[in-house]
Order: sequence, then C-alpha cells, then structure tokens
Amino acid sequence: MAVSPGTYNFTLQRRSTHNITLQFKDSSNAAINLTGYTVQAQAWDKPRTTKYADFSVTYTNRLTGTVVIGLTSSQTETFPDEAYYDVLLTDPSSVKEYYLEGVIVVSEGYTS
Repeated sequence: MAVSPGTYNFTLQRRSTHNITLQFKDSSNAAINLTGYTVQAQAWDKPRTTKYADFSVTYTNRLTGTVVIGLTSSQTETFPDEAYYDVLLTDPSSVKEYYLEGVIVVSEGYTS
C-alpha cells in the first residue's frame, strides 16, 4: 500500500522540550495497530546533508496507533531557524512508508 505522507509544520522554541502526540490511521480512518511496527522520526536540513536530531518515540498505545515523538531541550538548542522532518513506519514485514513530513520553524527563546 503506497502512502502519501501528510504534512504538519510546527514552530518550537529553541532550548525547549517539544513533544507531539500522533495517531496513525488507515484510509478508512481506522486506527493502525502498531504491534510489531517501528516508528522513527528525524530532523534534517533541506538538502539532507546534516542531521540535527533523532526524535524519541514513546508507544503510548500500540493498539490505537498512538505514539509521542519528542525532542529534548539539548537537541533543539542546536537547531537552525528552519529544519525538515519526517516520520517513517516500518511494518512487521519490513515495509517502510513515510506517514508524515513537514517544516520545523525554530523561534528563539529568550528566557534562560
């Protein structure tokens, strides 16, 4: 099954922790049971020559397809003003499909 990734652009504050809850659904809007799946997410520059971070992934409910992807304050501290990310699902048969992609706009945090 070919998947066209959804797009979700977001803004985060430099030197802050940032978490996003995701729920994966199929074309019928039914939750994808993530048992046996692996979820990965990374942030890169646009030409994909510099990787800025691997997101942490917490499987909050595999049966309902729910995960939390996250970045730490140490990771976001070194981000440029704009980065690009995607979320990759690998199914139990090792089929890899991108489900989400987007732009991360980094806003300078001033409070230390």
